[in-house]
Amino acid sequence: MKTSTDTPGPDSGDQSQRFLFEQADIRGERAHLDAAYREILAIHQYASGVSRLLGEFLAAAALLSSNLKFEGKLVLQVRSEGQVPLLMVECDDALQVRGIARGAELAISEDFDQLLHNGQLAITIDPTNGQRYQGIVPLEQGSLALSLDNYFRHSEQLNTRIWLAADGERAGGLLLQQLPAQLSPDEALRQQQWEHVCALAATVKGDELLALRSEELLYRLFHEDPLRLFEPAAIRFQCSCSRERTRNALATLDPAEIVELLEDLGSITMECEFCNQEYRFERADLTDILQGHAGKVLH
Repeated sequence: MKTSTDTPGPDSGDQSQRFLFEQADIRGERAHLDAAYREILAIHQYASGVSRLLGEFLAAAALLSSNLKFEGKLVLQVRSEGQVPLLMVECDDALQVRGIARGAELAISEDFDQLLHNGQLAITIDPTNGQRYQGIVPLEQGSLALSLDNYFRHSEQLNTRIWLAADGERAGGLLLQQLPAQLSPDEALRQQQWEHVCALAATVKGDELLALRSEELLYRLFHEDPLRLFEPAAIRFQCSCSRERTRNALATLDPAEIVELLEDLGSITMECEFCNQEYRFERADLTDILQGHAGKVLH
C-alpha cells in the first residue's frame, strides 16, 4: 500500500482519519474513540449492552460528521419500544461528541433488537446557519451498521458502507463512500472498484476496529491499493450545554410556573442530562423573563 500523509503526527486513541483511493473514486474514514467514550460512560451507569450500543452510535456519528462542510452538528436520535426508549448522540464539525441513553436503567439485554425493538433512527443535519435536514432510518437486521447501509442503499446519496464496533472501553468504525466520477467515468469499472474495496473492508473484525492503529488497519485491509492518508483530526467529548442555553430553555416555561418554583424552592436548579452540569438561577437572574408579568404573577 502506497501512502502519503499531509502531516503525519502521532496516532491518538480519539481521532478520525480520512483516506482516498488513488486509483478509484472512493473515499474512506476511520474513527476511533477511547478517552472521550469513557468520559461519556462515566457520567451515567449503563449496563454493558447499553454501553456498547452507545459506543457504536458515537463512532457512527463521528464517521457521518466527516461529510459536514459547514459549521453545525449531526444528531443521531433513536426512539424505540425496547429496553432503551431514547438514545441520542451528537457530533459537530469540530468532532466534539456527546451522547446519552435515557430510560435505560432496567436495560439488561446484550441484543440489539431487544434494546431498540421497533426503533426508528432520525439522522439530523443541523447547520449553525442554514436549513435543517432530517432522514428517518428504520432499525433492522440486528445492527446499526446494517441499518445505515440499508438507508444509504435506498437513498439518493452516494454508495456508502459502514462497519462499527464497541466494547465499553473503546469504540471504532470504518466508512467507505463512492465519490462522483472523476478518475473512472466508466460505470462498469466504478462498480467493480466499489465491490472490490467493500469485499476487502468486509473482512475487518470488531477487535481490529478497536485495537489497531489507523495505518495498521488500513494496511491490513487495503495493502494492494494505493491510498492517500490525511492528517488525523482529534475527537473529544464536549457538551454543548451552557448557562445561557439553559436559561433560554427556562424562558419557555409559563412565567407563573417559574414564580411558583421560585417561591417553593427559593431558586431553580437545572441539570444537563448529557454531562450532569448544574445551573442555578435566583429570582434576580430571571427578572427580564418575568417582566411584563409582574401584575399577574409577582406579589
